[in-house]
Amino acid sequence: MTEPVWQKSDSKIDARIMRFLAGDDVLLDREFFFHDITASKAHVEGLANISMLDAGEAAALKRELDLLADDFGSGAFVLDERFEDGHSAIEARLTERLGDTGRKVHTGRSRNDQVLVATRLWLKEKLSELQAHCKSAARVCLDRAASESLPLPGYTHLQRAVVSSTSMWWAGFAEAFIDDAWRARQTRGWIDANPLGTAAGYGVNLALDRDHTTRVLGFARMQVAANYAQLSRGKFEMAALEAIGSALLDVRRMAWDLSLFTTAEFNFVQVPDEYTTGSSIMPNKRNPDVIELLRASYASVAAARTEVEQLLSLPSGYQRDLQFSKGGICHGVHRGLLALELVPDLLARMKWNASVMRAAIEPSMHATDVAIEQAAQGVPFRDAYRAAAKAADAAGQGRTPEQSLAARTSPGAHADLRLDDLHKRLLALDAAPACPSV
Repeated sequence: MTEPVWQKSDSKIDARIMRFLAGDDVLLDREFFFHDITASKAHVEGLANISMLDAGEAAALKRELDLLADDFGSGAFVLDERFEDGHSAIEARLTERLGDTGRKVHTGRSRNDQVLVATRLWLKEKLSELQAHCKSAARVCLDRAASESLPLPGYTHLQRAVVSSTSMWWAGFAEAFIDDAWRARQTRGWIDANPLGTAAGYGVNLALDRDHTTRVLGFARMQVAANYAQLSRGKFEMAALEAIGSALLDVRRMAWDLSLFTTAEFNFVQVPDEYTTGSSIMPNKRNPDVIELLRASYASVAAARTEVEQLLSLPSGYQRDLQFSKGGICHGVHRGLLALELVPDLLARMKWNASVMRAAIEPSMHATDVAIEQAAQGVPFRDAYRAAAKAADAAGQGRTPEQSLAARTSPGAHADLRLDDLHKRLLALDAAPACPSV
């Protein structure tokens, strides 16, 4: 490992302790390295704006930072155990190339605000991906809700309950994914604040140009209070994981439906072969493994959120405990987005078995319709309910699923799905700003 940036002439280094302190931090920092370089360039410009660097020094530092990004992207520079972390790797590279000029890059900042700004930039990017995946899934659901209307048994308690439709199934998940996209957008807006220049949480005795770094890094606003930058750490990461988890809760329920609907016992749905795998021993099997892992993916995100939360029993100011949050954040975000990326295509390509679904609708499933019709004619609902319950099978004789669905006129039910309202909410995601800039 290169010499730690914090090492002083009278400090001793124990290799075992250094291994424990570093952990896998430098490997996890690969995820944030481009963002760390981008923020370093903005910091250099800010230092030049207050004459802490002259024009030549600033140009040289920015040039070397661009070269470092290129080398990292091509694999010519590897962020590995030679370095304590990604932050010290940047300073080591600049010092190696530029000598004393490279040693000036850390003026006015700490590794604390470095990790904060890189993490926020990274999470903004990931939340944009989350929003895009949720919008794509919602569009598929809305398109299929509008284009196909097949009778489908509706279940409560996993028991046949009332007549439903594929249009209602699609509309329900469309609205769920629209809500998830909005939550991703609003969470991104809340995180969209620049902590660079807060240093270790107490500011510095320089008039740093934080407005400049806020602007060039594309943040909506500055994170103003220097000590709040540290107080917010963990809290904003949890919010991002919660936004991903919210979408995966809907994926989990969707996957549960598909897990049931693809069984031979239901046989309502067929999914493309690419979303299934074979058994290692049973030649006759095709297993819905992708659907099952989609169902399981929420667990990884929930575990990551819990891991971060358990680190936050801390006083104000920076504490090293927070280093352990990186692993959970990276794992949870990646597992969640990898799952959500698969959802739109799966939904677009799954096929309903219309005849099987229709055959599963039995006469007793019309009993609720009969009771409500009697109530509409003046019979007290509880009396109509009891009468329909006594003759549930007879009540539905002669009725078709289409008749039941056509009569379901309450807003949001089959005959009044209001898909245009859902389309408007989906389109509105790209309109107003998610969070005020001041």
